[in-house]
Amino acid sequence: MIKSIGFGLGMTNASSSPSTSQSQIKPPVKISDKDLEAKKEKFQNFLASPSVKMEELKKICWNGIPDSFRAECWRLLLGYTPLVRERWESTISAKRQSYWSCVPLNLSEEYIETLHTDYEKTIFHQIHIDVPRTNPSVKLFHLPLVQKAFERILYLWAIRHPASGYVQGINDLVTPFYAVFLRPFVTEPIESLTDISHIEESTLKDIEADCYWCLTLFIDSIQDHYTFAQPGIQKMIFKLKELIKKIDDPLNTHLSEQKIEYIQFAFRWMNCLLMREFPLSIVIRIWDTYLSEDESFSILHVYLCAAFLLKWSPEVKAQEFQDLMLFLQNLPTQNWTEQDIETLLSQAYVWKTLYNDSGHLKSNKV
Repeated sequence: MIKSIGFGLGMTNASSSPSTSQSQIKPPVKISDKDLEAKKEKFQNFLASPSVKMEELKKICWNGIPDSFRAECWRLLLGYTPLVRERWESTISAKRQSYWSCVPLNLSEEYIETLHTDYEKTIFHQIHIDVPRTNPSVKLFHLPLVQKAFERILYLWAIRHPASGYVQGINDLVTPFYAVFLRPFVTEPIESLTDISHIEESTLKDIEADCYWCLTLFIDSIQDHYTFAQPGIQKMIFKLKELIKKIDDPLNTHLSEQKIEYIQFAFRWMNCLLMREFPLSIVIRIWDTYLSEDESFSILHVYLCAAFLLKWSPEVKAQEFQDLMLFLQNLPTQNWTEQDIETLLSQAYVWKTLYNDSGHLKSNKV
């Protein structure tokens, strides 16, 4: 399926040069109030249909989903909600009940001491350490109520997936789901929330269960990121290097001359899906597109990482090892907007179209 990228982007064919395709990326224009209302009406009409067509859903969601429809669309895109509307309520209700019938309600250090295996104790201990470290810039994720929910979600997921167990970084993957599913019940921006005690307990329980199931479905396509030695991530880092060599070899040469290996900065980009490089609102916008991909989103992710690194090419080439490592680990994205990330997504899509099936890289597919 060819996406309609509405940012003034001229599509290229596989014979185009990288510099040509780069020059065709025009900064996206901020959507007007009139266009935003039209977009919301389009989503409303589409989702009101008795049966949703997945291909059409992906097409309209790829370019971003309005806040008021995002939770519903994410559940559909992940396959958590069935495409037939009359089955939505019964399916989700059954899934929520299933989660709460399995998850330990009183996870604590004292509870874990009653467990029978060292594996379960080790898993919970690591989760208990990592959850308080999750996205320190968003106060919502540091409310005791929310952290307990994260611990239950991650613990049950790890116990049910012994091939990988819990791996540091999976805690970050819960946050977009929690933010999106909570959004319909609050008026403040998620980043500003400091209290959710006014939300009914039943609603918070539904949000938690939905987060668990959607996290499970999301990770299913990237399971090899978290198995022993994380082969999926290793492959993605290798492909990123191959891409940079093809598109901007002087940048790759400079990194090599400074004795900087891609794994030193790009491992976090792959393991945490750039979630530690961008504000939460930008991550959520990226995930609109990732969840709308026909293939595994990890393919597009490599190209997005390439576009992200190449954006800073002049700064990178001007710095030496110590300053360069600090720069790559703290890229100045705090004030990025959706328009900024949409420019990179457009570029990533062009390169994916240009390279992924063209044989331009050593091994044809990323």
